[in-house]
Amino acid sequence: MKKEIMYKNLLILGISGLLTASFATSSSASVNAQNTAARIESDTAQLVGRWDITIDENGKSAPSWLEVKLSGVKTLVGYFVGASGSARPVARVTLDNGKFGFTIPPQWEAGDQDFVIKGELAASGINGTITTSAGKTYSWKGVKAPYLKRTAAPVWGKTIELFNGKDLTGWKAMGQNQWEVKNGVLTSARSGANLISDQKFTDFKLHVEFRYQKGSNSGVYLRGRHEIQIEDSPKEQHPASVLFSGVYGFIAPSEIAALGPNTWQTFDITLTGRMITLVVNGKTVITNQEIPGITGGALDSNEGEPGPIYIQGDHGPIEYRKITITPVK
Repeated sequence: MKKEIMYKNLLILGISGLLTASFATSSSASVNAQNTAARIESDTAQLVGRWDITIDENGKSAPSWLEVKLSGVKTLVGYFVGASGSARPVARVTLDNGKFGFTIPPQWEAGDQDFVIKGELAASGINGTITTSAGKTYSWKGVKAPYLKRTAAPVWGKTIELFNGKDLTGWKAMGQNQWEVKNGVLTSARSGANLISDQKFTDFKLHVEFRYQKGSNSGVYLRGRHEIQIEDSPKEQHPASVLFSGVYGFIAPSEIAALGPNTWQTFDITLTGRMITLVVNGKTVITNQEIPGITGGALDSNEGEPGPIYIQGDHGPIEYRKITITPVK
């Protein structure tokens, strides 16, 4: 009888021990799962947003830009802007233990392989490598892009004539200069260097008068970072961000209000922070919309800093006869 009681007690103790061990293991697994979920949530929250990126191309800085956002509750997607071209959609951004990555197909670049972007979260922002469509690998660093939100209405200063109608005073060419002034018109008769103003600006109102030839292409960069497209787009074509008067790759105009080639036309642009309003030949085609980031061909990715007016001269013949700016005080 005593042996039976002893055996039952030992059996109860064994089962109790197993249950305790099982509960402890289950509890530990639950804590680990919670910690993993919390880490993933923290990493996701840190990565989501807009990033101003600088690529080191063998000692030469090239601007880039990335936006990461959630699609639903767990899938990360985004947009990427390289040193050239327009904003490209990113179908999926992988994120694991603070490291992330994605691929995008080439656009205007040489080479036929996908770009491969790898990065990781760091205390100072993000950093990583980019392997181009030509197979070259460069390092890069990124910082969170500034909001550029203005809390008060702008107070405008005095209007400045950026082009004096006589010569290139106040401008410099990026490369071998082909620009000249003919009969008061700033003229680029062929593809060549871009033109950059010496003065830099934050917020402003800009008036530009221009004329392009059939099939030609140019653009006006605001602060040297955000291109307003000038090209020979047919009026009947559906508006797009890469066509006439679009903020290249980001914002499509409400209509293509172009007058056609060999005709003088006007842009009236108001830029405050990231918000842009664009009037084309007297018609408002963009009304107080946000420019998310830099466009391809930007001078740099330092969005929080003042920048110049920059005119594209490497895409065909173009003429400008008036460029005036009214900066904020």
